[in-house]
Amino acid sequence: MSEPRVALVGASGHGLWHRRQITPLHEAGRVRLVGLVDVRPIEPAPGASVPDGTGLFTDHREMLRAVRPDVVVICTPPQTHLPIATDALRAGADVLLEKPPVLSLDEHRALSDVVDETGRACQVGFQALGSAALAELMAAVTDGRLGVVTGIAAVASWHRADSYYQRSAWAGRRTVNGHPSLDGALANPLAHAWMQCLAVAGLPPSTVELERYRCRDIEVDDTACMRITLESGLPILVAVTLCGEEKIEGEVIVYGTAGTAVLEYPTDRLRLPGDSELREVPGRTSLLENLLAHRETGEPLIAPLARTKPFTAVLDVLHAAPVPSKLGDELLSVEGVPPERFLIIKGINAALRQATERLALFSELAVPWAEQPLRVALTEEVAGA
Repeated sequence: MSEPRVALVGASGHGLWHRRQITPLHEAGRVRLVGLVDVRPIEPAPGASVPDGTGLFTDHREMLRAVRPDVVVICTPPQTHLPIATDALRAGADVLLEKPPVLSLDEHRALSDVVDETGRACQVGFQALGSAALAELMAAVTDGRLGVVTGIAAVASWHRADSYYQRSAWAGRRTVNGHPSLDGALANPLAHAWMQCLAVAGLPPSTVELERYRCRDIEVDDTACMRITLESGLPILVAVTLCGEEKIEGEVIVYGTAGTAVLEYPTDRLRLPGDSELREVPGRTSLLENLLAHRETGEPLIAPLARTKPFTAVLDVLHAAPVPSKLGDELLSVEGVPPERFLIIKGINAALRQATERLALFSELAVPWAEQPLRVALTEEVAGA
């Protein structure tokens, strides 16, 4: 068989990361890069060449007609995922779709129907699900090394400057042209944190309690505390910010009757009961390579669309929630100058840590600016996922 023909829709911005994944596969003869699509000019970049013969396009439909790819990687704004993925699947291609895959359960159902209709594969770009460290953590939970799991948490304290909210027309927006975009901390940069928690839990959620806050004139959260309760009653507490003090890289914490495990998921470092400190667990399976193996041998997908349904159900809650509360200037400190100005919530890291240690919302703790949460029961369809 000839090498699979691969195209990338969204070749700039974060699309450069995908180009750097595709380039070595193209150079090794494992795939053939046949098309790059972007509304902006497409230029070679370090580790992301434009091989001779690669078609350059501004419209994905023109690309699908012209080069008929076998695999399409989609890295475009989330509100465009459903129509582009639908077109690619119906053109006969398998798809690697950046996270979040879609922005509502209605869109998830629609895309699932197209996957079933076409018989093609749809992998979702939660690349941390391919981590060997996550696999070791999940095996430890299954094998009972933590005893009975009593709770799961995720915590992260990151920084985003003014320029982050100027990077695109949908940055910091709740909707674009009437469609959800949800470019908040929970739905976009820190989505991996609670997707990891859902993966470890392995059970569908039944309720969501949500507190969201913002420090800027944006429409979405830059700080949030969320508790997802599973059908079994197990809580998942997520406490994150993009207005942090010292950086907390991003941790998934599993509490059990026999000990606690911590996965620093961006770095693939893990501490299990009996470990004195975090240790690196090398190895991540590329989701693109996994998709290629699925095409060749039937190897199971790591992040099939169906696995992301509970995640998308929570996005529905985010979309239905009111605009996050804006914190007063007296709660903030400022570093730098625009466009590299950072806003920092005073004392936020202590609040994040306390929330995850107690599996409690900010409003249940002594956080003076916290407001009462939104509480939503998920549908039976999701609970039975």
